[in-house]
Amino acid sequence: MPAFSLEPAQNTWCSELRALAADRLRPLAEKGEPGRVNHQLLAELGRLGLLPRLFTSGAVDLCLMRESLAQECTEAETALALQGLGAHPVHAHGTPAQRERWLPRVADGTAVAAFALSEPGAGSDAAALSLAAAPDGRGGWRLTGEKRWISNAPEADFYTVFARTTEGAGARGVTAFLVPADRPGLTGTPLDMLSPHPIGALAFDAVPVTADDVLGEPDRGFRVAMTTLDLFRPSVGAFAVGMAQAALDATLDWTAQRDAFGGKLRDLQTVAHTVAEMALRTEAARLMVYAAATAHDTGAPDLSRRAAMAKLLATETAQYVVDAAVQLHGARALHRGHLLEHLYREVRAPRIYEGASEVQRGIIARELYAEREAGR
Repeated sequence: MPAFSLEPAQNTWCSELRALAADRLRPLAEKGEPGRVNHQLLAELGRLGLLPRLFTSGAVDLCLMRESLAQECTEAETALALQGLGAHPVHAHGTPAQRERWLPRVADGTAVAAFALSEPGAGSDAAALSLAAAPDGRGGWRLTGEKRWISNAPEADFYTVFARTTEGAGARGVTAFLVPADRPGLTGTPLDMLSPHPIGALAFDAVPVTADDVLGEPDRGFRVAMTTLDLFRPSVGAFAVGMAQAALDATLDWTAQRDAFGGKLRDLQTVAHTVAEMALRTEAARLMVYAAATAHDTGAPDLSRRAAMAKLLATETAQYVVDAAVQLHGARALHRGHLLEHLYREVRAPRIYEGASEVQRGIIARELYAEREAGR
Protein backbone atom coordinates (compact mmCIF):
# COMPACT_ATOMS: atom_id res chain seq x y z
CA MET A 1 0.00 0.00 0.00
CA PRO A 2 1.32 3.48 -0.79
CA ALA A 3 1.92 5.39 2.42
CA PHE A 4 -0.69 8.08 1.88
CA SER A 5 -3.45 6.61 -0.27
CA LEU A 6 -5.73 3.60 -0.42
CA GLU A 7 -6.10 1.23 -3.31
CA PRO A 8 -9.56 1.03 -4.98
CA ALA A 9 -10.09 -2.46 -3.53
CA GLN A 10 -9.37 -1.13 -0.04
CA ASN A 11 -11.84 1.72 -0.47
CA THR A 12 -14.46 -0.78 -1.62
CA TRP A 13 -13.78 -3.02 1.37
CA CYS A 14 -14.13 -0.06 3.75
CA SER A 15 -17.50 0.78 2.23
CA GLU A 16 -18.60 -2.82 2.68
CA LEU A 17 -17.44 -2.79 6.30
CA ARG A 18 -19.40 0.38 7.03
CA ALA A 19 -22.52 -1.16 5.50
CA LEU A 20 -22.10 -4.36 7.53
CA ALA A 21 -21.58 -2.33 10.69
CA ALA A 22 -24.74 -0.32 10.09
CA ASP A 23 -26.96 -3.18 8.94
CA ARG A 24 -25.82 -6.21 10.94
CA LEU A 25 -23.64 -5.11 13.83
CA ARG A 26 -25.33 -1.97 15.14
CA PRO A 27 -28.67 -3.74 15.82
CA LEU A 28 -26.83 -6.34 17.91
CA ALA A 29 -24.86 -3.63 19.70
CA GLU A 30 -28.09 -1.83 20.60
CA LYS A 31 -29.38 -5.01 22.24
CA GLY A 32 -26.28 -5.32 24.41
CA GLU A 33 -25.96 -4.22 28.03
CA PRO A 34 -23.49 -1.35 28.64
CA GLY A 35 -20.46 -2.52 30.58
CA ARG A 36 -20.95 -6.18 29.65
CA VAL A 37 -19.43 -8.40 26.96
CA ASN A 38 -21.85 -8.66 24.04
CA HIS A 39 -21.51 -12.31 23.03
CA GLN A 40 -23.98 -12.04 20.14
CA LEU A 41 -21.97 -9.19 18.67
CA LEU A 42 -18.72 -11.15 19.02
CA ALA A 43 -20.26 -14.18 17.33
CA GLU A 44 -21.43 -12.04 14.42
CA LEU A 45 -17.96 -10.53 14.04
CA GLY A 46 -16.72 -14.11 13.80
CA ARG A 47 -19.36 -15.14 11.26
CA LEU A 48 -18.52 -12.12 9.11
CA GLY A 49 -14.87 -13.22 9.03
CA LEU A 50 -13.59 -10.10 10.79
CA LEU A 51 -12.21 -11.73 13.94
CA PRO A 52 -10.14 -14.28 11.96
CA ARG A 53 -8.53 -11.36 10.10
CA LEU A 54 -6.95 -10.27 13.37
CA PHE A 55 -4.45 -13.10 12.87
CA THR A 56 -3.95 -12.93 9.11
CA SER A 57 -3.75 -9.19 8.47
CA GLY A 58 -1.16 -6.52 9.05
CA ALA A 59 -1.48 -3.14 10.72
CA VAL A 60 -2.97 -1.49 7.64
CA ASP A 61 -5.88 -3.93 7.43
CA LEU A 62 -6.40 -3.67 11.18
CA CYS A 63 -6.62 0.11 10.87
CA LEU A 64 -9.03 -0.15 7.94
CA MET A 65 -11.30 -2.40 9.98
CA ARG A 66 -11.19 -0.25 13.10
CA GLU A 67 -11.77 3.06 11.31
CA SER A 68 -14.60 1.70 9.16
CA LEU A 69 -16.42 -0.01 12.03
CA ALA A 70 -15.99 3.01 14.30
CA GLN A 71 -17.80 5.26 11.84
CA GLU A 72 -20.97 3.19 12.16
CA CYS A 73 -20.76 1.15 15.38
CA THR A 74 -18.15 1.88 18.04
CA GLU A 75 -19.29 -1.14 20.09
CA ALA A 76 -18.41 -3.49 17.22
CA GLU A 77 -15.08 -1.75 16.71
CA THR A 78 -14.20 -2.07 20.38
CA ALA A 79 -15.27 -5.71 20.61
CA LEU A 80 -13.03 -6.53 17.64
CA ALA A 81 -10.09 -4.53 18.97
CA LEU A 82 -10.21 -6.03 22.46
CA GLN A 83 -10.20 -9.55 21.03
CA GLY A 84 -7.12 -8.63 19.03
CA LEU A 85 -5.32 -6.91 21.88
CA GLY A 86 -5.85 -9.79 24.28
CA ALA A 87 -5.07 -12.55 21.80
CA HIS A 88 -2.24 -11.02 19.75
CA PRO A 89 0.44 -12.00 22.31
CA VAL A 90 -0.79 -15.59 22.00
CA HIS A 91 -0.72 -15.40 18.22
CA ALA A 92 2.74 -13.79 18.09
CA HIS A 93 4.50 -15.38 21.07
CA GLY A 94 2.45 -18.40 22.13
CA THR A 95 3.36 -22.06 21.88
CA PRO A 96 1.61 -24.27 19.32
CA ALA A 97 -0.52 -25.73 22.12
CA GLN A 98 -1.54 -22.27 23.35
CA ARG A 99 -2.44 -21.10 19.87
CA GLU A 100 -4.35 -24.29 19.05
CA ARG A 101 -6.41 -24.08 22.23
CA TRP A 102 -7.39 -20.42 22.15
CA LEU A 103 -7.06 -18.73 18.76
CA PRO A 104 -9.82 -20.65 16.92
CA ARG A 105 -12.24 -19.77 19.73
CA VAL A 106 -11.19 -16.12 19.67
CA ALA A 107 -11.68 -16.09 15.90
CA ASP A 108 -15.24 -17.42 16.07
CA GLY A 109 -16.18 -15.26 19.04
CA THR A 110 -16.77 -18.06 21.54
CA ALA A 111 -13.78 -17.16 23.75
CA VAL A 112 -13.24 -13.65 25.11
CA ALA A 113 -9.65 -12.40 25.36
CA ALA A 114 -8.18 -9.67 27.56
CA PHE A 115 -4.85 -7.83 27.87
CA ALA A 116 -3.96 -7.40 31.57
CA LEU A 117 -1.11 -4.90 31.93
CA SER A 118 -2.31 -1.91 34.00
CA GLU A 119 -2.25 -1.88 37.79
CA PRO A 120 -3.35 0.62 40.44
CA GLY A 121 0.25 1.82 40.75
CA ALA A 122 1.48 1.08 37.23
CA GLY A 123 -0.62 2.53 34.45
CA SER A 124 1.47 4.77 32.23
CA ASP A 125 4.69 3.46 33.81
CA ALA A 126 4.18 -0.14 32.72
CA ALA A 127 7.73 -1.14 33.69
CA ALA A 128 6.84 -0.40 37.33
CA LEU A 129 4.22 -3.14 37.59
CA SER A 130 4.23 -5.07 40.83
CA LEU A 131 2.02 -8.15 40.29
CA ALA A 132 4.39 -10.70 41.80
CA ALA A 133 5.25 -14.05 40.25
CA ALA A 134 6.90 -16.00 43.05
CA PRO A 135 8.61 -19.34 42.26
CA ASP A 136 6.60 -22.27 43.61
CA GLY A 137 9.60 -24.59 43.90
CA ARG A 138 8.32 -26.88 41.14
CA GLY A 139 9.33 -24.86 38.09
CA GLY A 140 6.22 -22.68 38.15
CA TRP A 141 5.06 -19.50 39.84
CA ARG A 142 2.27 -18.11 42.01
CA LEU A 143 0.78 -14.78 40.95
CA THR A 144 -0.19 -12.40 43.72
CA GLY A 145 -1.44 -8.84 43.33
CA GLU A 146 -3.97 -6.82 41.35
CA LYS A 147 -4.70 -5.62 37.84
CA ARG A 148 -7.07 -2.72 37.20
CA TRP A 149 -8.80 -1.04 34.26
CA ILE A 150 -8.67 -4.24 32.25
CA SER A 151 -11.00 -4.26 29.25
CA ASN A 152 -13.26 -7.36 29.07
CA ALA A 153 -12.59 -8.13 32.74
CA PRO A 154 -13.99 -9.89 34.62
CA GLU A 155 -15.86 -11.70 31.82
CA ALA A 156 -12.90 -12.81 29.68
CA ASP A 157 -12.13 -16.49 29.21
CA PHE A 158 -8.39 -15.89 29.37
CA TYR A 159 -5.98 -13.07 30.15
CA THR A 160 -2.58 -12.12 28.83
CA VAL A 161 -1.04 -11.20 32.19
CA PHE A 162 2.23 -9.38 32.80
CA ALA A 163 3.89 -10.14 36.13
CA ARG A 164 7.20 -9.41 37.84
CA THR A 165 9.43 -12.47 37.97
CA THR A 166 12.66 -10.67 38.92
CA GLU A 167 12.63 -7.90 41.53
CA GLY A 168 14.65 -4.76 40.91
CA ALA A 169 15.10 -5.47 37.19
CA GLY A 170 12.59 -2.95 35.84
CA ALA A 171 11.33 -3.83 32.38
CA ARG A 172 13.81 -6.72 32.17
CA GLY A 173 12.16 -8.64 35.01
CA VAL A 174 8.64 -8.98 33.59
CA THR A 175 7.14 -12.21 32.22
CA ALA A 176 3.98 -12.60 30.13
CA PHE A 177 1.61 -15.42 31.05
CA LEU A 178 -1.51 -16.83 29.44
CA VAL A 179 -3.90 -17.26 32.37
CA PRO A 180 -7.29 -18.95 31.87
CA ALA A 181 -10.05 -17.28 33.84
CA ASP A 182 -10.88 -20.45 35.78
CA ARG A 183 -7.52 -20.67 37.55
CA PRO A 184 -7.92 -20.99 41.34
CA GLY A 185 -7.30 -17.75 43.17
CA LEU A 186 -8.27 -15.49 40.23
CA THR A 187 -11.29 -13.28 40.84
CA GLY A 188 -12.61 -10.12 39.23
CA THR A 189 -15.05 -7.28 39.69
CA PRO A 190 -16.55 -4.90 37.10
CA LEU A 191 -15.79 -1.17 37.24
CA ASP A 192 -18.41 1.46 36.45
CA MET A 193 -16.57 3.62 33.91
CA LEU A 194 -17.49 6.40 31.49
CA SER A 195 -16.89 4.19 28.46
CA PRO A 196 -19.70 1.75 27.65
CA HIS A 197 -17.53 -1.33 27.12
CA PRO A 198 -16.66 -3.80 29.92
CA ILE A 199 -13.77 -2.83 32.19
CA GLY A 200 -12.85 -4.48 35.46
CA ALA A 201 -10.31 -5.26 38.15
CA LEU A 202 -8.61 -8.60 38.74
CA ALA A 203 -7.32 -9.98 42.03
CA PHE A 204 -4.64 -12.69 42.05
CA ASP A 205 -4.37 -14.73 45.24
CA ALA A 206 -1.46 -17.13 44.65
CA VAL A 207 -2.78 -18.04 41.20
CA PRO A 208 -0.73 -20.99 39.86
CA VAL A 209 1.02 -20.73 36.49
CA THR A 210 3.59 -23.03 34.92
CA ALA A 211 6.23 -22.89 32.20
CA ASP A 212 3.50 -23.99 29.77
CA ASP A 213 1.67 -20.71 30.45
CA VAL A 214 4.60 -18.43 29.56
CA LEU A 215 4.24 -16.29 26.44
CA GLY A 216 7.66 -15.79 24.91
CA GLU A 217 10.47 -16.14 27.42
CA PRO A 218 10.72 -15.58 31.18
CA ASP A 219 11.80 -12.03 32.07
CA ARG A 220 11.16 -10.94 28.46
CA GLY A 221 7.48 -10.14 28.81
CA PHE A 222 7.93 -6.40 28.46
CA ARG A 223 8.92 -7.00 24.84
CA VAL A 224 5.70 -8.96 24.36
CA ALA A 225 3.74 -5.99 25.70
CA MET A 226 5.56 -3.36 23.66
CA THR A 227 5.43 -5.23 20.34
CA THR A 228 1.70 -5.69 20.88
CA LEU A 229 1.25 -1.99 21.60
CA ASP A 230 3.38 -1.01 18.57
CA LEU A 231 0.81 -2.85 16.44
CA PHE A 232 -2.28 -1.58 18.22
CA ARG A 233 -1.30 2.06 18.83
CA PRO A 234 -1.76 3.08 15.18
CA SER A 235 -5.06 1.21 15.14
CA VAL A 236 -6.22 3.09 18.27
CA GLY A 237 -5.56 6.11 16.09
CA ALA A 238 -7.73 4.55 13.37
CA PHE A 239 -10.54 4.09 15.90
CA ALA A 240 -10.20 7.77 16.81
CA VAL A 241 -10.23 8.81 13.15
CA GLY A 242 -13.40 6.80 12.62
CA MET A 243 -15.11 8.59 15.49
CA ALA A 244 -13.89 11.97 14.21
CA GLN A 245 -15.22 11.19 10.74
CA ALA A 246 -18.60 10.19 12.16
CA ALA A 247 -18.78 13.46 14.10
CA LEU A 248 -17.72 15.44 11.03
CA ASP A 249 -20.32 13.75 8.83
CA ALA A 250 -23.05 14.47 11.37
CA THR A 251 -21.94 18.09 11.55
CA LEU A 252 -21.97 18.54 7.78
CA ASP A 253 -25.52 17.20 7.65
CA TRP A 254 -26.72 19.30 10.57
CA THR A 255 -25.18 22.62 9.58
CA ALA A 256 -26.47 22.25 6.01
CA GLN A 257 -30.09 21.90 7.15
CA ARG A 258 -30.28 23.96 10.34
CA ASP A 259 -31.92 27.38 9.91
CA ALA A 260 -30.14 30.17 11.78
CA PHE A 261 -29.93 33.97 11.47
CA GLY A 262 -31.79 34.15 8.18
CA GLY A 263 -29.91 31.36 6.42
CA LYS A 264 -28.37 27.98 7.08
CA LEU A 265 -25.92 27.40 9.90
CA ARG A 266 -23.20 26.58 7.37
CA ASP A 267 -23.46 30.12 5.94
CA LEU A 268 -21.96 31.60 9.10
CA GLN A 269 -18.26 32.08 8.58
CA THR A 270 -17.33 30.97 12.07
CA VAL A 271 -19.23 27.71 11.53
CA ALA A 272 -17.71 27.12 8.09
CA HIS A 273 -14.21 27.71 9.44
CA THR A 274 -14.80 25.33 12.34
CA VAL A 275 -16.02 22.62 9.97
CA ALA A 276 -12.98 23.18 7.76
CA GLU A 277 -10.68 22.83 10.78
CA MET A 278 -12.44 19.62 11.82
CA ALA A 279 -11.94 18.16 8.34
CA LEU A 280 -8.32 19.32 8.14
CA ARG A 281 -7.34 17.75 11.43
CA THR A 282 -9.22 14.53 10.72
CA GLU A 283 -7.48 14.03 7.37
CA ALA A 284 -4.06 14.86 8.84
CA ALA A 285 -4.61 12.29 11.58
CA ARG A 286 -5.78 9.70 9.06
CA LEU A 287 -2.65 10.14 6.95
CA MET A 288 -0.38 9.78 9.97
CA VAL A 289 -2.23 6.66 11.13
CA TYR A 290 -1.79 4.91 7.79
CA ALA A 291 1.81 6.03 7.50
CA ALA A 292 2.47 4.42 10.89
CA ALA A 293 0.57 1.27 9.91
CA THR A 294 2.63 1.03 6.73
CA ALA A 295 5.79 1.48 8.81
CA HIS A 296 4.72 -1.48 10.94
CA ASP A 297 3.98 -3.73 7.98
CA THR A 298 7.24 -2.87 6.21
CA GLY A 299 9.41 -3.22 9.32
CA ALA A 300 10.51 0.40 9.38
CA PRO A 301 13.12 1.12 12.08
CA ASP A 302 11.28 4.23 13.30
CA LEU A 303 8.06 2.34 14.01
CA SER A 304 7.84 3.20 17.72
CA ARG A 305 8.06 6.92 17.00
CA ARG A 306 5.56 6.76 14.16
CA ALA A 307 3.12 4.64 16.19
CA ALA A 308 3.32 7.08 19.09
CA MET A 309 2.81 10.05 16.79
CA ALA A 310 -0.19 8.42 15.13
CA LYS A 311 -1.93 7.55 18.38
CA LEU A 312 -1.19 10.96 19.89
CA LEU A 313 -2.35 13.04 16.95
CA ALA A 314 -5.42 10.95 16.15
CA THR A 315 -6.78 10.70 19.69
CA GLU A 316 -6.21 14.38 20.43
CA THR A 317 -7.80 15.25 17.09
CA ALA A 318 -10.86 13.10 17.73
CA GLN A 319 -11.36 14.81 21.08
CA TYR A 320 -11.31 18.22 19.35
CA VAL A 321 -13.56 17.17 16.47
CA VAL A 322 -16.21 15.52 18.64
CA ASP A 323 -16.23 18.46 21.04
CA ALA A 324 -16.58 20.91 18.15
CA ALA A 325 -19.40 18.83 16.71
CA VAL A 326 -21.24 18.93 20.04
CA GLN A 327 -20.81 22.70 20.18
CA LEU A 328 -22.24 23.20 16.69
CA HIS A 329 -25.19 20.89 17.40
CA GLY A 330 -26.02 22.58 20.68
CA ALA A 331 -27.99 21.06 23.53
CA ARG A 332 -29.56 18.34 21.37
CA ALA A 333 -26.14 16.67 21.13
CA LEU A 334 -26.16 16.14 24.90
CA HIS A 335 -29.39 14.15 24.91
CA ARG A 336 -28.84 10.58 26.05
CA GLY A 337 -28.83 8.38 22.95
CA HIS A 338 -27.71 11.05 20.48
CA LEU A 339 -24.78 9.97 18.30
CA LEU A 340 -22.59 12.80 19.59
CA GLU A 341 -23.48 12.10 23.23
CA HIS A 342 -22.31 8.54 22.60
CA LEU A 343 -19.12 9.66 20.84
CA TYR A 344 -18.41 12.21 23.56
CA ARG A 345 -18.28 9.38 26.12
CA GLU A 346 -16.29 7.10 23.82
CA VAL A 347 -13.67 9.59 22.69
CA ARG A 348 -12.14 10.44 26.06
CA ALA A 349 -10.60 7.11 27.04
CA PRO A 350 -8.28 6.57 24.00
CA ARG A 351 -6.17 9.54 25.12
CA ILE A 352 -5.33 7.48 28.21
CA TYR A 353 -5.27 3.77 27.41
CA GLU A 354 -2.41 1.97 25.64
CA GLY A 355 -0.17 4.84 26.70
CA ALA A 356 -1.51 8.28 27.63
CA SER A 357 -0.82 11.28 25.41
CA GLU A 358 1.97 12.37 27.74
CA VAL A 359 3.61 8.96 27.41
CA GLN A 360 3.43 9.18 23.63
CA ARG A 361 5.20 12.55 23.74
CA GLY A 362 7.90 10.99 25.89
CA ILE A 363 8.36 8.13 23.41
CA ILE A 364 8.58 10.55 20.50
CA ALA A 365 11.20 12.70 22.20
CA ARG A 366 13.24 9.69 23.34
CA GLU A 367 13.26 8.20 19.85
CA LEU A 368 14.21 11.54 18.28
CA TYR A 369 17.20 11.96 20.58
CA ALA A 370 18.23 8.34 20.07
CA GLU A 371 18.15 8.80 16.29
CA ARG A 372 20.20 11.97 16.63
CA GLU A 373 22.82 10.24 18.77
CA ALA A 374 22.95 7.24 16.41
CA GLY A 375 23.55 9.58 13.47
CA ARG A 376 26.65 11.12 14.99
